[in-house]
Amino acid sequence: MFITFEGIEGSGKSTQAKELHKKLNQIGIPSVLTREPGGTEIGASIRKILLDARNTGLSGLAELFLYEADRAQHVEEQIIPALNAGQWVICDRYLDATVAYQGYARNQDTGLLNALNKHASHGLLPDVTFLLDCPVEYGLKRARNREAALPANKEFGFDRFENENFLFHEKVRAGYLAIADENPDRFFKISAIGTIEKVKEKVWEVISTFIVKKPDSDNTAFV
Repeated sequence: MFITFEGIEGSGKSTQAKELHKKLNQIGIPSVLTREPGGTEIGASIRKILLDARNTGLSGLAELFLYEADRAQHVEEQIIPALNAGQWVICDRYLDATVAYQGYARNQDTGLLNALNKHASHGLLPDVTFLLDCPVEYGLKRARNREAALPANKEFGFDRFENENFLFHEKVRAGYLAIADENPDRFFKISAIGTIEKVKEKVWEVISTFIVKKPDSDNTAFV
């Protein structure tokens, strides 16, 4: 089972990915929690380049290629081996993020973007994608409050994307909503407004439908 979490800055997707990972392990379903960018050692180096707010000169095309390089390494090194081993994979962002950010917001060529996504992912799509949706002003406020609460010696301060203008984030959100509408079989849109517990309950309502009890066993498995 391959599950991804998507959303604009401050939507709480990283928190909900962690919560689901914890819940699955508690009920005996082995799962791996990972993220893009940065789900591998090589990807961690790429992540630093992508999020460093000092890299103001990074071109849109270079940004796209870096994300795809991270994804190619991530899918081959982390995601496919985990799935083949029978583990559930929970990923904080995946290829839909590239469509929303680099496609809708950066206006990169759609044909090129889709081709790169397909090759880098080996054609692997999530079984379930959660879109945690909220107004841009709400998400950015949460993201910036979160950053402000971090230690003063944090390496970069606000990341490169949090520093983008309001219109950029509106395009990202519009992109996500359009992608969700185009892929109703795997997307589940959940309001990100509210407490962590409230959102977590909504996520679990969806995931619990994919879990069944094995006969004569306390173990669980996925449908």
